[in-house]
Amino acid sequence: MTKFSDSSFSHRHSDKPNVAAKISARLIRHLQQAIGSLGDLWRTPFTSMMTILVLGISLTLPATLHLIVKNAKSISQQWDSASEISLFLKLSVDDKSAKNLVQRINLYPEVAEVKYISATSALKEFKELSGFGEALEYLSSNPLPATILVTPTQRASKTQAARELLQKLENEREVEQGKLDLEWLTKLEAITLLIEDIVIGIAILLCLSVVLIIGNTIRLAILNQKDAIAVMKLVGATDSFIQRPFLYSGVWYGVLGGAVAVICVAILAQYFTGALINLTDLYQSDFQLIGLDAAEMFILITFAILLGLAGSYISVRKHIRAIEPTAD
Repeated sequence: MTKFSDSSFSHRHSDKPNVAAKISARLIRHLQQAIGSLGDLWRTPFTSMMTILVLGISLTLPATLHLIVKNAKSISQQWDSASEISLFLKLSVDDKSAKNLVQRINLYPEVAEVKYISATSALKEFKELSGFGEALEYLSSNPLPATILVTPTQRASKTQAARELLQKLENEREVEQGKLDLEWLTKLEAITLLIEDIVIGIAILLCLSVVLIIGNTIRLAILNQKDAIAVMKLVGATDSFIQRPFLYSGVWYGVLGGAVAVICVAILAQYFTGALINLTDLYQSDFQLIGLDAAEMFILITFAILLGLAGSYISVRKHIRAIEPTAD
């Protein structure tokens, strides 16, 4: 009994080094095949470079459109938060009633700031800015109403919440009309949603084309090594062993193609930044174009790797199985 237990114990412990050795040997074999597949790409530089550039440029377009959508949303959020409601009071409202209204509006939980512009101040400002100062002197009465400028809180500055606040303020008896210029913002949001749909559609089409291009490149590589593959099968190599270098080639195409896409998007972002400077200067804005962050770059390269792996997998599953050694 003691001998049996000792032998079982020693047998279990002897299995552990064997398992570790097998895992180590498999990892080394994978590493060798990965490096070997990179060497295969190097031996056909023109074909490899063309495939990498096609993959990178194909991913650049949807990535750039994503960049535009992200910046459009940033603009929408910045300007939406700065939205202001203009309340034009009835001509019959005097300063005392207007100031009482200002106090009531200040109590609104949705309001961050209230500014009152009297009818006299409005007329004075209009004279200075319009250039009709002398002509306005002949008016018998002030045609301009008193105005209250209401700045919503950050939570109430969103499109729907701002509209609700506007309706609430217009219900005040002293208010003749309220104005909240959100039409352009609604159009911007609609355009942003349209671009998002376009990005998705273009991305799907380009991803399919990338898979087909990489699949065709791997197919040509398999056909060029058809005789070697047949010999490997003849000596007992499994399909999975033969397929592995081609799958690693697809991974390398993805890594390098994704890196090209990241570089192209960065170059385009710099170009767009230079073009936007003139536009932002006209609006006295300090808006800066937001490029891809580290997480987005990682996602882009990972996505490129998955496309390369998918294209190579489809190709090797179809074509390597079709190759069989022939007896002379």
